Amino acid sequence: MPTFLSRRPLAAFAAAAAALGGLLLAGAAPAHAAVTLTQVSTDPFTNSTSQHATELEPDTFAYGNTIVTSSQVGRFTDGGASDISWNTSTDGGTTWQHGMLPGITVYQGGSWARVSDPAVAYDAKHGTWMVSGLVIDANVNGAGVTVSRSSDGVNWQSPVLAVGNNGKGYDKEWIVCDDSPTSPHYGNCYVEVDITSSNNLVVMSTSTDGGATWSAPLSPSGSRNHGLGGQPLVQPNGTVVVPFSTNGTSIRAFTSTNGGGSWNSTKLVSSISTHTVAGGLRDGGGLPSAEIDASGKVYVAWQDCRFRTSCTSNDIVYSTSTDGSTWSAVTRVPIDATTSGVDHFIPGIGVDHATSGATAKVGLYYYFYPNANCTTSTCQLEVGYVSSTDGGSTWSAAQTVAGPMSLTQIASTTQGSMVGDYISCSVVNGKGVAVFAVGKTPINGQAFDEAMYTVSGGLAVTAGTVPAATGPVVYTAQTANGNAEFYRDAN
Repeated sequence: MPTFLSRRPLAAFAAAAAALGGLLLAGAAPAHAAVTLTQVSTDPFTNSTSQHATELEPDTFAYGNTIVTSSQVGRFTDGGASDISWNTSTDGGTTWQHGMLPGITVYQGGSWARVSDPAVAYDAKHGTWMVSGLVIDANVNGAGVTVSRSSDGVNWQSPVLAVGNNGKGYDKEWIVCDDSPTSPHYGNCYVEVDITSSNNLVVMSTSTDGGATWSAPLSPSGSRNHGLGGQPLVQPNGTVVVPFSTNGTSIRAFTSTNGGGSWNSTKLVSSISTHTVAGGLRDGGGLPSAEIDASGKVYVAWQDCRFRTSCTSNDIVYSTSTDGSTWSAVTRVPIDATTSGVDHFIPGIGVDHATSGATAKVGLYYYFYPNANCTTSTCQLEVGYVSSTDGGSTWSAAQTVAGPMSLTQIASTTQGSMVGDYISCSVVNGKGVAVFAVGKTPINGQAFDEAMYTVSGGLAVTAGTVPAATGPVVYTAQTANGNAEFYRDAN
């Protein structure tokens, strides 16, 4: 159980910060606190075709005190992994059980060559935990979406096929269930995935029987329905809101008000402008991370450089909506000063589902480089955490949770070194709980030692005094026709 010293990214907070609208002053020494990490899982596979020991790209979901997480295990260089893990805690993240999902890949009694993109959901009506995965065939083609089910998060059934296995290509699925007993669609579960062979056409499939069977896929209406990384969320009234990335150029969202019977046209959340992360790190292309509070307010976070002069590094930013159609101005999470030189990316936002509005508890994990202007050999990758107790109006001081790690200590892919295209946070009992990939110096002749770690019991969601800000926006990228990239429309 290794111990890391917590080091905040370069920032110091002065009394004048609030008057400056959240633009912080740099210069003071960072605070230090001890953070103890617990390793929750490890790669058990030995097949020579994928990289060992590697684990990456985790998702989490919490219901009550139970938290289930999943991750890729044994990453192939050109896509996918040997299997998907499950890691389950029944005491709010203090202790964990661990294993591999059965019946998906050939390495665990299944028929698929590989699997990727794990996501977790819980169906309260049917008492069923679910982990979805993108199954990959022998030609390294994303062939469809499987759903593995469990009544306790520990004993898992072989998967059912939700979408695909029809000759089309698929990528980056996600899953969610309607857990509000007052919803007219209580117990419905929804899978999102995009069809790569149709220019990343976004589709949705619905289950009404605890994930045992799934409907034929449907797309949002209209023409602006191509992208990836859609993360569906369900409001207490049963409305499903699905934010997604339009292949890295903007965030859009669409809704269903009839339990997935049809899907409305997409609406613009915001355009995106990002700083290219140094060192060839694979950062998921700025996929959104989305969560929802008790009232149904949706938070969507992503990495963006609009608040940094000349787009020299990324902040974590977010927008909110109460209906999935109208979205707030993009807000910067004030992790450090806009002049700090720190690059922030791959956010995982979590909201306490028992809180809402001005008292919503928000936790945010993310990866960062202390120096955005680093190289493949010098970049130092770290994991950070910051939180808010007032729905994101103000934020706590940030702290470093894990690292530094070099890029040679994490899995190698054809798209760069990889800790995952996304991470996740669940807020349980006032604490932000996440599992995340940490690379260490390998021992015993291994090529890697990249495993899943957590802070036992999570990190407290604490009140802060650093205000979030919606401006000034100092970087507006230009499109090919010379128009400003940042815009809002009615579509």
